[in-house]
Amino acid sequence: MLDNIPLTVGVDHVGLAVKDLGLARDFFCGCLGWRVVGENQSYPASFVSDGNGIVTLWQIEDPESCVPFDRRRNIGLHHLALKVVDRNALDVLHKRVAAWPGTMIEFAPERSGKGSKVHFMVREPGGTRIEFACVSPAAT
Repeated sequence: MLDNIPLTVGVDHVGLAVKDLGLARDFFCGCLGWRVVGENQSYPASFVSDGNGIVTLWQIEDPESCVPFDRRRNIGLHHLALKVVDRNALDVLHKRVAAWPGTMIEFAPERSGKGSKVHFMVREPGGTRIEFACVSPAAT
């Protein structure tokens, strides 16, 4: 019986609608160190990768009349969570992201619940809510 066997094998990519494609692409590539792996000028869209996954950044049609995302009222993406290698890298990344123009820090690195995960949350300049997380044996 195949009822309990997944027919999927992971996430192929995540697509994000952004207010400003250039700002979002610059954040992912300039701040996070990702690279552009493709573009579609007619949409327009940029495909960016950290070497492990791909995020598609799609420019919305009318940035002036867009409705900012509200995680408590909108259906769909609540946030994008990106895995960070360790606590040291998380702290370095937090400093880098906090200094990036147009980024809003929701909260600084802190323990997530009672486990060993440490995370922080931001809104990148394009408006997407992003969590950065790692497992830290000495979570504080």
